[in-house]
Amino acid sequence: MAVAALCFGSGFFVAAIGVRLHLFPLLLLGYGVLGGIGLGIGYISPVSTLLRWFPDRPGMATGMAIMGFGGGGLLGAPIGVWLLTETGSVARTFGCMGVGYGTLMLLGASAVRVPAVNTATASSQDGVTTPDAIRRADFWALWVVLCCNVTAGIGVLGAAYSMIIELFPGRVSPVQAASFVSGLSLSNMLGRIVWSSFSDRIGRFATYAIFFGLGACLYATVPSVGARGNIPLFLAMYALILSMYGGGFATIPAYLRDRFGTREVGAIHGRLLTAWSVAGLIGPLAVSYLRESQLARGVAPADAYSLVIRLMAVVLLIGGTANLVVRRLPRAT
Repeated sequence: MAVAALCFGSGFFVAAIGVRLHLFPLLLLGYGVLGGIGLGIGYISPVSTLLRWFPDRPGMATGMAIMGFGGGGLLGAPIGVWLLTETGSVARTFGCMGVGYGTLMLLGASAVRVPAVNTATASSQDGVTTPDAIRRADFWALWVVLCCNVTAGIGVLGAAYSMIIELFPGRVSPVQAASFVSGLSLSNMLGRIVWSSFSDRIGRFATYAIFFGLGACLYATVPSVGARGNIPLFLAMYALILSMYGGGFATIPAYLRDRFGTREVGAIHGRLLTAWSVAGLIGPLAVSYLRESQLARGVAPADAYSLVIRLMAVVLLIGGTANLVVRRLPRAT
């Protein structure tokens, strides 16, 4: 966590220098490379630690950590705008954020403790190593589970603003559309703690079965709801969809813990998050390409998203199939 703080904080400083000197590669090195390394390490470390503190409620534990990750975006954006207004300089804004983030993260790292009870036994016996885990079929089935969940969610979230304006022309203003996107972000954040905690009661398999089954039904029917002009129902359905998208993020570390133990769950989780990276490319690109191809064929803008949204239902069904594969395979010991 200390390494994450140093990388993340210093990334802002390098980016600030890049902005001040008008060196774009230096901006990419700081904000992209150093900041990205710090972000990745800082994301995983609290998750694996909390799993050890709450062995009887791993879903709730990971939900708390990953909800914090989602909530940071809601706080960081307005703080960045305020700093930019007050300082009048992008470079100074980067510098202030580097100091703030680095300090808070270092304070958090200094306060964190790993439970002392049976840590030696747990580290040597409770679960499998990372190389053993990634050789197992259930790891790759879970990789598909996460990739499909993220692909369906992130693709639509990225297009949410333009989608609601085009589906309801003249009835939704740009300000209302922005509020819609903020509401989806809030649903995403709350879904992380609610669904992951719920998974402690019904199990990880059942939770993902709801994500994929209910999610596919919602994606298949929401275009019809939009065509009828029912804005409240449309918003409610998308809020539920995005809550399950966030819930999928928060529940996957507990699913990994169930399958592979806590011995190297942080490292295993890190490997699995490559599915997030792949989905982050596939989802937005697929939505953009399919929408543009529909428009090129003369389809009305209000109807151009129908095929895209229904395709996401198919993606979720693929994820549901992978979840069934996980259930049939024996757990690692």
